Order: sequence, then structure tokens, then C-alpha cells
Amino acid sequence: MRGAGGTPGGLGEFLIGLGLIVVGGYLLMKQVMVTSGGWSLYGYDAFGLTLIPFLLGLGIVFYNGKSIVGWFLVSAGILIMLAGIIANLRIHFAPTSLYNTLIILAMIAGGVGLVARSVREHESAQSSETGRGGSP
Repeated sequence: MRGAGGTPGGLGEFLIGLGLIVVGGYLLMKQVMVTSGGWSLYGYDAFGLTLIPFLLGLGIVFYNGKSIVGWFLVSAGILIMLAGIIANLRIHFAPTSLYNTLIILAMIAGGVGLVARSVREHESAQSSETGRGGSP
């Protein structure tokens, strides 16, 4: 039977490693706090400025649905808004004990190690017995 990565054996290691990665990743993401701040340009609220190309393009598209300029402005407006949202995110690691942090990181690192080990080819029990000098 073929295991993880198409190599013989290693399916159990792969599943345990994947479980450790998923649980460790979940616990790590629970500790991350994401907030956002206001958009400002030289001290003024700048979100309204990002709506100008979007609304202008939307008006052009409603007038002529095949307008390349209108679709370009709508697309550019959406991209500007998405970039602004991402640029104004603040990501913080919530306070936790060193023990909890080490456990979380050890689970992720151990899981990655087990998954990496599972895709290597494993020796079968028969090939290891004949390789030790046993009778052929």
C-alpha cells in the first residue's frame, strides 16, 4: 500500500503531523488580534477619496456596460479600497504565557517535522531483516 507522498509507509506520521499543524495553527490564530485604524491623508479622513474612481467608473458602466474605461475605474477603485483596508490593519499577539507560546510553536514545528518525515520512503520490515545478514 502506498502512503503519504506516494512512498511506502508514513501514513500515520502524516496524519498525526497534520493534526498537530492544524491544532497548533488554530491555537496560534486564537492569540492574534487584528484591528484597523482610520484612513488618513495629511491628517484628514481619506476613505472618501478612494470612492471617487469607483463611483465615477460605476456611473460610466451603468451608462455604457461595454466601456473599458468604466470597468477599469471600477476595478481600480475596488483594488484601491482593498489595498487601503489591508494597509490599515494592525496585527497584535495577545498576551499569553511563555509556556503556552512554546507549546503552540512546538506543536507546529513537530507537525511540520512529522509531515516532512512521512513523505520519505520508509524501509519495510522484510527489507530491513534481509539487510542485516540474515539468510536470503
